[in-house]
Amino acid sequence: MSKHASLPGFRDFHPEEMARRTQIMAAWREVARRYGFEEYDGPPLESLELYIEKSGPEIVNQLFNFTDKGGRDVALRPEMTPTLVRMLGTRIKGLPRPVRWFSTPQLFRYEKQQRGRLREHFQLNMDIIGEESIVADADLLSAALEVLRVLGLTASDVVARVSDRRLLHAALVELGVSEENLAVAYNVIDKVERDPREVCLERLGAIGLDRERAEKALGLTDMTLEQFAAAHPGNEVIAKVAEDLRVYFAALGSLGFGDWVTFDMKIVRGLAYYTGVVFEIFDRRGELRAICGGGRYDKLFSALAGVDVPALGFGFGDVVLGELLKDRGLAATASRALDAMVIAIDDASREAALETVAALRGAGLAVIYPYRAGGVGKAMKAASASGARDTIMIGPDETARGVMKVKRMADGSEREMSVEEYLGELK
Repeated sequence: MSKHASLPGFRDFHPEEMARRTQIMAAWREVARRYGFEEYDGPPLESLELYIEKSGPEIVNQLFNFTDKGGRDVALRPEMTPTLVRMLGTRIKGLPRPVRWFSTPQLFRYEKQQRGRLREHFQLNMDIIGEESIVADADLLSAALEVLRVLGLTASDVVARVSDRRLLHAALVELGVSEENLAVAYNVIDKVERDPREVCLERLGAIGLDRERAEKALGLTDMTLEQFAAAHPGNEVIAKVAEDLRVYFAALGSLGFGDWVTFDMKIVRGLAYYTGVVFEIFDRRGELRAICGGGRYDKLFSALAGVDVPALGFGFGDVVLGELLKDRGLAATASRALDAMVIAIDDASREAALETVAALRGAGLAVIYPYRAGGVGKAMKAASASGARDTIMIGPDETARGVMKVKRMADGSEREMSVEEYLGELK
């Protein structure tokens, strides 16, 4: 046993785990292609100040940060959005809008590990920059749901819970929550499913809400969209946002995801920079953490890059998604998917066997051969264990006649044919 173990919260990707990671990333890239997104990437190491400016000094406790040999305070990237804003901040004015970019970075956070949360993970980031239409919000969520559908999941497996920061802001202000206390109120709503109700009421009381108003604030989380709009007659902001959301849900229905989404005011999203529609996707059984989350962040470019441009995006990690695929029996398994194993009957036939290997590989087939001489019987056992579809044997007689003996492992049938005939038959 090696004396060196992997670090806590970090993963080794053996073939089985790598197959699942490849499966997930293939779905990410396929959906990005279908939805017309361009791929980008950035450095895994950024200035520490970039993350502090976006999330505040408390973020440092969650980072792998250090001072480099040049005396610079740096951090391994915990998320991709700050890098996106930095990269686009000086170029966005010259690009046709909307910009549709995606990336699949490896991200790092110094956090307590638990099921569905590690200290590193891969993540699909999809962002639309320079578009204000609520239909763009619907298209973005449909892309996240399309990933799940491509992987074999259905509306009975997952649900996207959708809210809007503008609704919550307007309702809380109407109840008397001051601007400086909104962050606390958001946090209470965000944790209403996890914290005891009395604790939530006490926290709302601490920011100035009496019992009646605190109860009303918590009551917001159980309302449908129509109930929410009806409970705030005369509030023009809520009326406008409610109409936006009606368009949003109608668009998702037309895109084929009506059964996958629901309005849920308990969805707040912990990041303070969200300004509009927010969503999180969960498994229907409620056994896992959020699979994906995102929303609209129209003010972040202005705050970080000094350019006023609307934007929206999501982060879709591989850890929880991998757990869900395993739970539903949809995870890929490791397989080499070999087409053939080529065996030289004797040393004199090795040159012809290797030429055959080269020809088959050149035609795009997955082919292996024994590196050491050990007898035909041993080679045949290795071929059977390899899982190859065919075993190809070449000896002096086959070499002289320009053919090879092909054994189909599934039924044991054998035939002689040339390389050209073999390839033609496969086509």
